[in-house]
Amino acid sequence: MTENLTKETFLEKVFNYEKNKEWSFEGEIPAIIDFYADWCGPCKALAPVLEDLSTEYEGKIHIYKVDTEAEQELSAAFGIRSIPSMLFCPKGEEPQMANGALPKKQIEQIIGDVLKIKK
Repeated sequence: MTENLTKETFLEKVFNYEKNKEWSFEGEIPAIIDFYADWCGPCKALAPVLEDLSTEYEGKIHIYKVDTEAEQELSAAFGIRSIPSMLFCPKGEEPQMANGALPKKQIEQIIGDVLKIKK
């Protein structure tokens, strides 16, 4: 299951940008953060793909969602200009951003290449 994050839960589970200037991932396992809005068509198309991936990779990665309308400070902190945008957060490495409603195959490739997770 994907999980919606507020600023408070983001600071706790992903990255506390108020305490740290340098990227420091807080999670136990790699994560994907989907920045979306309820009114966004491509975001709605991406949602079931992320739900599938959260089931397929259960226990290997977390998939979080951030509503850019409700969490404008988070969106600004990560320079979100277009949605959907996904932040891929590997353990011990810099995160990477991908924009657009990517096809499932491409997301799986990024999970393998960036997050270093195999199915």
